[in-house]
Amino acid sequence: MSEKTKKVTGDEKAVLAKIDSWPAPQAKIGRRLHALILDAVPGLKSKLWYGAAGYGTGGPTLVFFRLDERFSFGLTEKANVSIEDGAPDLLIGSAWYLTELDAPTEARIVEIVKRAVA
Repeated sequence: MSEKTKKVTGDEKAVLAKIDSWPAPQAKIGRRLHALILDAVPGLKSKLWYGAAGYGTGGPTLVFFRLDERFSFGLTEKANVSIEDGAPDLLIGSAWYLTELDAPTEARIVEIVKRAVA
């Protein structure tokens, strides 16, 4: 469901207000991140989580993003985390920085969100 056609809840209004308070072009990037995350997994809900845009299925926050000097996108300790298939090491990714979005980055974010919620 697109952001324009669905009903926006009070929690989501707070998230969108936070995103809209950022300067351009970060607010536009934040809106796109918000839409990507919600579209990645049907039923995700947004809320402010420690001042960040947080997303979960109605329980604890699983993924989040915030804007400092650059965007931080991450997983909480409640997310489904595991070593990625074919990983050459035993590290489990839980946070990433980004400054803009392109198609490969958007695809990777969707993949991370789906895995975190699975």
